[in-house]
Amino acid sequence: MTEETNLVENDEEPLERDSRETTGITAIIILEVIGKPPEHLTLALEELSEKIGAEKGVKINSKKMNEPVLMKDQKDFYTTFTEIEVEVDDVMTLNLIMFKYMPAHIEVVSPELVTLTNNGWNEIFNELVRKLHGYDEVVRVVQAQNALMQRKMKELGITEEELRGKPKKEAKSSEEKKE
Repeated sequence: MTEETNLVENDEEPLERDSRETTGITAIIILEVIGKPPEHLTLALEELSEKIGAEKGVKINSKKMNEPVLMKDQKDFYTTFTEIEVEVDDVMTLNLIMFKYMPAHIEVVSPELVTLTNNGWNEIFNELVRKLHGYDEVVRVVQAQNALMQRKMKELGITEEELRGKPKKEAKSSEEKKE
């Protein structure tokens, strides 16, 4: 049996649940991968499934693994997916799975009606905002690095066409310009 991991990245204790909030949520999540070789895709999905099952508050009820197939219009790239039915302690746990593992699809199977208090919603919204701010920070850093790289390339006289393997355009000689 694998050791449980904690979905929450900080050391804060989760808020105590209100007895009115829904617990024991069953959901189906679909994880999808693209790449090569095909054997690697199956192994990657197996490892992800094991990690999800080891999360605190998560139980895997069933798992259906699909064989990798060659992608249409892609040479040597394969795709596959796995469908996992999980039972989670609460909505926040399902929310954290969504952000940590980025499934292609989530479907809550039961219960039909999910009840949350204001504190439950606040916890979910604050986690959502925290993650979005983290992603925004990464985007800003990459944009700044890209701008710096563009300036450096310009200083060195390197064009985007050259990076793509296209030859640098030769300046027209003065005789060609006269004609």
